[in-house]
Amino acid sequence: MRSVSLLGSTGSIGTQALDVLRAEPQRFSLVALAAQRSIDLLIAQANEFRPALVVIGDDSLVAQVRRGVPEGTTVLAGVEGLTEAATVADVVLNAVVGFAGLPVTMAALESGKRLALANKESLIAGAPVVQKARRTPGAEIVPVDSEHCAIHQCLSGVEGTSVARLLLTASGGPFRGFTTAQLEEVGIADALAHPTWSMGPKITIDSSTLMNKGLEVIEAHELFGLPYDRIDIVVHPQSVVHSMVELRDGSTLAQLSNPDMRLPIGYALGWPDRAGVAFGALDWTKASTLTFEPPDRTVFRCIDLAYEAGRRGGSAPAWLSAANEVAVEAFLAQQLPWPAIADVVAATLEAWPDEPIDQVEDVLAADAAARARARSFVSHR
Repeated sequence: MRSVSLLGSTGSIGTQALDVLRAEPQRFSLVALAAQRSIDLLIAQANEFRPALVVIGDDSLVAQVRRGVPEGTTVLAGVEGLTEAATVADVVLNAVVGFAGLPVTMAALESGKRLALANKESLIAGAPVVQKARRTPGAEIVPVDSEHCAIHQCLSGVEGTSVARLLLTASGGPFRGFTTAQLEEVGIADALAHPTWSMGPKITIDSSTLMNKGLEVIEAHELFGLPYDRIDIVVHPQSVVHSMVELRDGSTLAQLSNPDMRLPIGYALGWPDRAGVAFGALDWTKASTLTFEPPDRTVFRCIDLAYEAGRRGGSAPAWLSAANEVAVEAFLAQQLPWPAIADVVAATLEAWPDEPIDQVEDVLAADAAARARARSFVSHR
């Protein structure tokens, strides 16, 4: 039986991960749960699964959590609690939202654990230090993002020298086919109406701008080591082909399933063994059509901003990620119109100071500097 630590248990990925654990209790044992503020759901999860450790990110809520969890459960709080939870299991599923997931990623890898990574921002912003931690004996990353999980599966048994390109698929989000003029009028509810996936607000807004896909390009570069000119994006509205690997002989390998995040979650937790439950299985007896098209990069400007930051390297991806988080927060708070998300990110990147990243403190400093600059742009619009 494989032990699991689930950080970010009350969000979309976290709750679906618990579905996977419920489906195969003979394979997985949940030993730690963590959430930031959703104490009612966290307490309910703790009483159902009875992990040894429960962590609440907000220190002020510790007493309430302690009163609600089963007797004998250890309750910790804050970043120290999160990093402790990232060291106590065979597999650590990092589903913490945004840059806040970096300490979890680092703690899991430095402890020589398998990291089931659903927090792309930590790998993107902290790439140089994360790659060092990845070299710890026993440490490995198995991606949970459906696109990178698909590539991980396609690359199994394929010689690296045979790979010509990685093709990341994108649904196109709620604004596929929109013109720049049409996007001037969109609101929060429009941007949160994703046509395929049910996700948290931050990643859903990222999917509407296609920044999520740009971030995934950087993630793919870091995970699989291919240069940026061999990583492409293709819009695939049906979200059945989750990504593809093109080989040098012209063959293309693809992973297909219905859009169900429980499949990549189960894959990351159990790999190299496959899950015994068919999450996302397709019905091949029914007629269906799969279509593909290039993204409109003149409308969805965040794609090229991400490529630019990735190619710059150093702290540039951290600046990109931080500026995007600030801009998305401002949009959700009705402080920015949707098109200004890309404006804020672009303006912040223009101020990037070209600093190297050698340690975690450098990542934190780059993140803080980028957020300050992005907030300044937001406040002066």
